[in-house]
Amino acid sequence: MRCKNIFIAALVIGILSMLATVWLSPDGTDTAPDISVETTTGQIINFSTLSAEKPVLVAFWATTCKSCLKEMPHLIELYQELHGKGLELISVTMDYDLPIMVVDMIKKRGIPYPVVMDLDKQIVRAFGMTRSITPTTFLIAPGGKIVMQKFGLLDIQQLKQQIVGYL
Repeated sequence: MRCKNIFIAALVIGILSMLATVWLSPDGTDTAPDISVETTTGQIINFSTLSAEKPVLVAFWATTCKSCLKEMPHLIELYQELHGKGLELISVTMDYDLPIMVVDMIKKRGIPYPVVMDLDKQIVRAFGMTRSITPTTFLIAPGGKIVMQKFGLLDIQQLKQQIVGYL
């Protein structure tokens, strides 16, 4: 009986994982949204313009998300290694993050890439997300096609290989 319960639980988890992947994955035809946003330093960024000629990684995160904070040093390292070769990385904080907490986190963690606060969920909606789930990451290929959407922690080495293919 115990084995049967474990099997059923594993099956349910597997089905839910597949549904989440289908629900959160792009269909391969999505393109970078044509919206302009302002970073915490006052820089104006347009996702479709930025991704026209270079790969762009868009990382949605929250100051209270433990997985996001665990992933952050790896994203900083990836950015430092590949930005000079053409990678752009834009991080987007959630509407429930207090601006003072975001600014403090940028300073505390030494985040070198642009940070945008999505206070009105404009960016979440523009990327087709129905909910603000963190961490969620999009990779936009040169030309503006969204080639990856990942909910949860990234496999940084696999991501790096994919990005290098676009540089």
